[in-house]
Amino acid sequence: MSPAVELSVVLPMHNEEAVVDRALAEVREALTATGRSFEIICVDDGSRDRTLELLQAWQRRDPRVVPVTLARNFGKEAALAAGLATSRGRAVIVMDADLQHPVEVIQRMLALWDQGVEVVSGVKQERQRESLAYRAFAGLFNALMGGAAGARFQGASDFKLLDRQVVDTLVALPERNRFFRGLVTWVGYRTAEVPFNVAERVAGTSKWSLLGLVRYSLRNLVAFSALPLRLVATLGFATLLFAAGLAVQTLYRYLRGDALTGFTTVILLQLILGGLLLTSVGVIAVYLSAIYEELKARPLFIVRKPDDTRAAAPTELRSGEG
Repeated sequence: MSPAVELSVVLPMHNEEAVVDRALAEVREALTATGRSFEIICVDDGSRDRTLELLQAWQRRDPRVVPVTLARNFGKEAALAAGLATSRGRAVIVMDADLQHPVEVIQRMLALWDQGVEVVSGVKQERQRESLAYRAFAGLFNALMGGAAGARFQGASDFKLLDRQVVDTLVALPERNRFFRGLVTWVGYRTAEVPFNVAERVAGTSKWSLLGLVRYSLRNLVAFSALPLRLVATLGFATLLFAAGLAVQTLYRYLRGDALTGFTTVILLQLILGGLLLTSVGVIAVYLSAIYEELKARPLFIVRKPDDTRAAAPTELRSGEG
């Protein structure tokens, strides 16, 4: 039997040889200061540099460092899923390997978890230097995803502490196209927020470009929500209403006698056919949206399991408390 682990930290990595040593040193120091048993799961997402070599060297020195090597670059969402599936801790912290998620916040997250909070989300207060276009698109994406998930996504990040039952729930979800932040919001559980300032990268360069963010955002919007289908349906029905109003105006002008010859017949024919087509597209979109939700096969409900080994949750939790 493997020894019990209280805390797991998941670090997705892709071509991060420049930050491996410093990241592991700082994370290990922060975890040691907590006085809890821990493991550091480093998911090598198909790196082409010396990332894996460095991780294996760390594991030889400290078996609490656990490399997980993916066969190729599957992307951050897959790396996060692999890390969660490998973790053994009663609490699991997900953070970036570039230390833009400051290790000092870990203690505050653990304090809230000790009070009974099952999801502690790091919320960005001040961001590192980013282009105006990058910030604008990130804001648009957060607004769209927040509307789709029925939650506030402004400042949201992947920097989170998850209780074991939350991790088990996420791992058990059957869908393949995942959006980690959205799924954590969807599963529910007691949640609190911890604000933090995004630090500069300790070394190396960011793997995200504006084009990469656009692709990532569109993929996650489609993977997590039927919002695009619902927008199509809404536009179809709205166009039908507009066409009906225009038809009434056209008939009114015809009855007054100031319509051009033949114009009434042509525009009414176009409105009828266009309205039928757009309404049909809207109806199809509604059904596709329902099929989409069914195919994801998420559980109908999730039952929170009582944990007598931890303190009861406080009667009121404020954002950033701890």
